[in-house]
Amino acid sequence: MTYKTLLLAILPVMMALLAGFVLPYQAASNAAVGRALGHWLWGAFTSLTVSSVVVITALLILRVPMPDLGKALQGPWWLWIGGVLGALYVAGAAALTPKLGTAGFLVLVVAGQILTSVIVDHFGLMGVASKPVNLARVAGVLLILGGVLLVQGGWTSTPSSGQAVAER
Repeated sequence: MTYKTLLLAILPVMMALLAGFVLPYQAASNAAVGRALGHWLWGAFTSLTVSSVVVITALLILRVPMPDLGKALQGPWWLWIGGVLGALYVAGAAALTPKLGTAGFLVLVVAGQILTSVIVDHFGLMGVASKPVNLARVAGVLLILGGVLLVQGGWTSTPSSGQAVAER
């Protein structure tokens, strides 16, 4: 295996790990800005606004050509739900991270992702190849749900020192 082939194989994995590494910071940041601005929806709005500015800046710097909207408009309806679902995630992070903690929120997010992914794979939804549910996949989901219980613990929320300082 050449260095370039190895790099091309590892790069997507590293980028996915990086995306996972930043999620706890995003959730905590959304919650903190929501507290600072007086409501978790302002935290979500701020996060999505900054995201839009970053993406627009990247489009301009990279000189990405204009899209063919006609082609996208001819696609299935679900092409357009990503923004709505992203807003729901960001708002959920801003609202729930102070109550569940960063780990509690994200472990529940991961559990929801895995459960939904198994369903999407089983039925081949949204253009993905069908991958039927089997005993091994059910066992994996049950282990993840057990991990949720272990990470979340007693399901009680105690304010951290950071929350106490932010609320003063």
